[in-house]
Amino acid sequence: MSMTTLDSLLADTIKDLYSAENQLVKALPKMAKAATNPDLRAGFEEHLEQTKTHVERLEQVCQEIGATPKGKKCVAMEGLIEEGKELMEEDADPDVLDAGLIAAAQKVEHYEIAAYGTARTWAEQLGYQEAADLLQTTLDEEVQTDKKLTELAMSAVNEDASGESEDEADREDTDEDEEDDAEEQDAQEEESDVGKSSRRR
Repeated sequence: MSMTTLDSLLADTIKDLYSAENQLVKALPKMAKAATNPDLRAGFEEHLEQTKTHVERLEQVCQEIGATPKGKKCVAMEGLIEEGKELMEEDADPDVLDAGLIAAAQKVEHYEIAAYGTARTWAEQLGYQEAADLLQTTLDEEVQTDKKLTELAMSAVNEDASGESEDEADREDTDEDEEDDAEEQDAQEEESDVGKSSRRR
């Protein structure tokens, strides 16, 4: 394909996204199966359904801009999915694997956010308003998915992967406070003993 105009560059980007989304449709069920955290598994399953809709939207975009969605392989998504596959093949602790799966999924989301944002901007520039609106809708969903993954990581998964619960952390803080109190009491007793010794002299 000869790319001599912004139209042709937009069409090429849509083809790339179409390939990326179709690869993701195949990868997400495997990620959901590998996840042990029920919320993470449900999140992957929900995004799978969203991704199927993203594919349909891209087909609608192609109708407006006069392009075909097929004919290109997204090597970037291929690489990101391969990284996730390698992670799932590791002998990893389940909680650690969940944390890694979130990281892998967010790499995918960030790639898609950048690509959809660019395509949306070009579509607007070229006057394809319906296509721009469709791309914006998908972009909003990708951003929301990324936020949900961050919230899940921060609220539970990363803590589980670290092997330390809130109760354990609280106990460690209490132990440290008790050690500090004991050291302070010892210091006060030493000062008291010194004072007594000085008065006896």
